[in-house]
Amino acid sequence: IDNDFRFGRWPLCLYAEWKEVPYAEVSTRKKTFAEVQTERLDQAERTVLIKCPSKINEKKLLQYLSSHGNVKSHFFFENRGISALIEFSEKGSIASLQDAVGIPSASEHHVVPFKSRLFTFTLKNPGSQRIEETPLHLSPQCHIPVKDLIEKLCLADSISSQMYMLLNEYQLTEENIKLRFLACSLVRDFTCAYFPDSTVKPFGSSVNTFGKLGSDVDMFLDFRDTGKHATKMKKGPFEMEYQMKRLPSERLATQRILSVIGDCLDNFGPGCVNVQKILNARCPLVKFAHQPTGFQCDLSVSNSIAIRSSELLYIYGCLDSRVRALVFTIRCWARVHGLTNSAPGTWITNFSLTMMVMFFLQRRSPPIIPTLDQLKELAGKHSCFCGYCSLFNFFIILKTNFSLLLLMALVFFPLDVLLGEFFEYFGNFDFRKNSINLRKGKEVNKPESSPLYIWNPFEQDLNISKNVNQPQLEKFVAMARESAWILQKEDKTQQIMDKEPWGLAALLIPFGKSNSSKMKNRMKGIGSETIRSLLDSLKLNNANSQQKAVGK
Repeated sequence: IDNDFRFGRWPLCLYAEWKEVPYAEVSTRKKTFAEVQTERLDQAERTVLIKCPSKINEKKLLQYLSSHGNVKSHFFFENRGISALIEFSEKGSIASLQDAVGIPSASEHHVVPFKSRLFTFTLKNPGSQRIEETPLHLSPQCHIPVKDLIEKLCLADSISSQMYMLLNEYQLTEENIKLRFLACSLVRDFTCAYFPDSTVKPFGSSVNTFGKLGSDVDMFLDFRDTGKHATKMKKGPFEMEYQMKRLPSERLATQRILSVIGDCLDNFGPGCVNVQKILNARCPLVKFAHQPTGFQCDLSVSNSIAIRSSELLYIYGCLDSRVRALVFTIRCWARVHGLTNSAPGTWITNFSLTMMVMFFLQRRSPPIIPTLDQLKELAGKHSCFCGYCSLFNFFIILKTNFSLLLLMALVFFPLDVLLGEFFEYFGNFDFRKNSINLRKGKEVNKPESSPLYIWNPFEQDLNISKNVNQPQLEKFVAMARESAWILQKEDKTQQIMDKEPWGLAALLIPFGKSNSSKMKNRMKGIGSETIRSLLDSLKLNNANSQQKAVGK
């Protein structure tokens, strides 16, 4: 029995059906993507960030802050010193606190007068202050090193347990999520000076349940609330509308907006450093480091495709806990072996890799997750969001169309089986001919000659993996085949007796570094033979293509 069943993490609808829980109760257990966003943004609006002295009395600090209003939650973390995130119950408490805070002295540097929600607390008489006897609990904001992770994984009792252990070590914590939304809210304080009805929201890994501790924050400036005003003045004999600057294209408007916001953050934003305006990219953005929270941030303007992709992954991540555990495992494995990189380049991105995992889970028999076309069909007349249902509607439809999820959930394969199947599937995938289409959940002929072709689920004329070149794809295939070989051949009991890493831990050591003599022997084995034959075939195809090109 897999860990999901042992610990009660069943798919929501399955749990409700078999446990006979009323549907009204079920519907409150999972929130829609939009509901979560709204709650988090509201939470961030009631939050401040305080830089504290190295020796701080937690009780006295909270006692002082409580004089301005009820402190709903708080935590401490280390980032260029000790900082505290404080969430009040009411927004009015922040105004009360701001009225009691002084302006920094301008004796050394002239300060820009901006009343933000970033504060610095100092002790007036440090010597007379009683040092806190109980040390502060600091919330971790980055995951443990791979070396320490491998040691922990060796203590698990199964590969499935190892994968869940990796998930728990790497996934975003509640505190880190709050900090990400606060970073967006602090940027919004500046954008509202120019665009009062705009909001700044995170997207991508920060909100799709697949975010890793230490990852960047992708955020976008949203003007959808501004557009709602266009439908308000329809009654009566007159129509009124705002006079606005008119530009020849949406792209130019986006570039102008980001240029102004970038300058504003660079010149006046507390803690915003290394601001870069990348306005000529396909998706214009502003990159900057936000020192108070410790995040590297990318700010763009309303990107509906990115939001849809975030919501889709949120749905998949909520359907079955094996999905997230498998994605985190594959992404960690890929980073260890140099298949992915935080810098742009010709390698596979984390987003492309995540989509490959989703496609595999759609393609295996029986499937673990539905295709996008199946989601649309299930949604029916309840559909929204450009033909695809939100998570809330999806659960409503699954309540009356239970057979599909029942089929996927009843045959519950352990995570270690899915991990091995993933490596085998893509180790033998015909990348020369086929592309990856999550909309249909099928291998279809490639429309162009890119080495790796993954259809954008919501913009079908785009290949999200267009950057990947042939050598990087060959490296991925080789690593997948070698990993499948390791999972099939290595003896867990013998490895434990020899005090060697086993299971997932063995996969997270760069091949050739764990045991050079064993690696040389393996290179003579079946796994490496298949790798060499694959690489030879790829080289042969490249040579044939070149000959044909010369002939033409």
